[in-house]
Amino acid sequence: MRSSHPRSAAVAALVASALATGLLAGSADAAEGAVSADPIRIHDIQGTTRISPLVGKQVADVEGIVTGVRTYGSRGFWMQDPDADDNDATSEGVFVFTNSVPTVAVGDAVKVSGLVGEYVPGGAASGNQSVTQISKPAVTVVSSGNALPEATAINEYTVPAAYAPAGDPAAAGSINGLTLEPSRYALDYYEALEGMNVRIGTSSRVVGATDPYAELWVTVKGWENTAKRGGTIYGSYESQNTGRLQIQQLAPLAQQPFPVANVGDKLTGTTEGPLDFNQFGGYTLVARTLGTVKAGTLAPEKTKAQAANELAVATYNVENLDPTDPQEKFDNLAKAVVENLASPDVVALEEIQDDNGAKNDGTVSAEQTLTKFTAAITAAGGPAYQWRTVNPENNKDGGEPGGNIRQVFLFNPARVSFTERAPGDAATATGVVKEQGKAALTHSPGRIDPANPAWADSRKPLAGEFVFRGKTVFVIANHFGSKGGDEGLTSVHQPPVRSSETKRLLQAQAVNGFVKELLAADKNANVIALGDINDFEFSATANALADGGALYPAIKSLPKAERYSYVYQGNAQVLDQILTSPAIKTFTYDSVHINAEFSAQNSDHDPQVLRFRP
Repeated sequence: MRSSHPRSAAVAALVASALATGLLAGSADAAEGAVSADPIRIHDIQGTTRISPLVGKQVADVEGIVTGVRTYGSRGFWMQDPDADDNDATSEGVFVFTNSVPTVAVGDAVKVSGLVGEYVPGGAASGNQSVTQISKPAVTVVSSGNALPEATAINEYTVPAAYAPAGDPAAAGSINGLTLEPSRYALDYYEALEGMNVRIGTSSRVVGATDPYAELWVTVKGWENTAKRGGTIYGSYESQNTGRLQIQQLAPLAQQPFPVANVGDKLTGTTEGPLDFNQFGGYTLVARTLGTVKAGTLAPEKTKAQAANELAVATYNVENLDPTDPQEKFDNLAKAVVENLASPDVVALEEIQDDNGAKNDGTVSAEQTLTKFTAAITAAGGPAYQWRTVNPENNKDGGEPGGNIRQVFLFNPARVSFTERAPGDAATATGVVKEQGKAALTHSPGRIDPANPAWADSRKPLAGEFVFRGKTVFVIANHFGSKGGDEGLTSVHQPPVRSSETKRLLQAQAVNGFVKELLAADKNANVIALGDINDFEFSATANALADGGALYPAIKSLPKAERYSYVYQGNAQVLDQILTSPAIKTFTYDSVHINAEFSAQNSDHDPQVLRFRP
């Protein structure tokens, strides 16, 4: 479980042990090497690459001014040499890992002796960059109350436009061995400031709302890929958005609550402190002095209601909904369906859990979950939705163990009917047949190709036939494999390794193949594939879904500044999609922003709605 700080005390202890055994800091022999005869400065330790030239070496009497003290999580302090060299590639700051509550104070002039190491947040397998640090320290306080080295300003003028150098092919794409070019690449710029006292502008826009771990994201580049509502759009693998920076605070939460901010708010005043690197977001300003949030005017969106002759189809990931959740969650989600989504005719839900949630006892029915949710919708003034689904096999579809998440169709029987055709079970594949010149499913509801290895430990697509004003509409609800295991944008490998794409590509090909079967039976079939695709509209996954013109990602009909359903590490991006077959030529699409931009969320996803006339 993730602690309230990116590195827990337990992890810190493991790191200390690993450093002592040379696992992270060179060999044991190197760790016991002779102390250097020459005075060592912090910039000597940091060097001009990401890896210290003194890794695994003992250093003695390294001087600096304490700029920040962390008393929780990874305990230690940052110190900085006030007498900088003339090389922009060498940082003048370093973290001293004490493993216990430090006894120094900000403003102390100290001399530190200890072991130079490279700590990798999340472990080497994570692909994360390492933090240069001094561990097992002997600390001498020379004087107190000293002025701090002037904070380096991080702003739109100092951060380069290019994100990262290409990794060295001879080193598996790693950038560790490359000489830093801080005037050319943003990642090099931040690395060259690792451990140093930095500050951001007096009015930085929030692009990632305050999360449960007391952190938020700002951009120091107000013009960079701006979203219509104030965020920063992630529109391609090349638009990493160099101005994004994570903000935490040094003060314990019990002593100083972290501010609550939404996307589009401003962080005003002084935000200053050491620049750290952590597992959950990379480079992070750990604020010794934290600015004040100036609230913006952002409000949850409401989509327009469908016309009488329009079919409204929506997708909504309700984030592991189960009967043990507070009634408030059911009520808020229900209110969103009614008020923000205008009661769509068909709603594909993702992450509906079984009747006892994460209790791992073999239960797979979601009858209680759906009864509670549809009752809450009716109570909120919505229609009396009916539902159709196929219960999964126990613990075969991934997600939270014991939760048995699945996709579910809700539909308003006053507006649309569901065509029941020999409902399938978890292991039965639905197929396509031709009836009176039209396509039909062999099982409705039914699962698409559940035995395909692409769906191992993942949610199988749910297909169903609906009829609206005499016209058949095929709806395929999806929840593709997660991005778990992918390296972050700040990875030591550039470009980062996105290993999870392999599975989603196979899943997309399976769904695309099924849609092509429907179109082969009837080229004018109304087909909608929708759900939490867990991938971007420009990804290989999206391209595979659309292959051969079988489907069109409807979110591409929106202006680029409005294409997002999720905010991750300050990047507003597309994960949830609705795709249409060629017969659906005219439609209205809306990504309804009610969650992703806000600190208070009912889900971490924004729902999507498509309205059209079959």
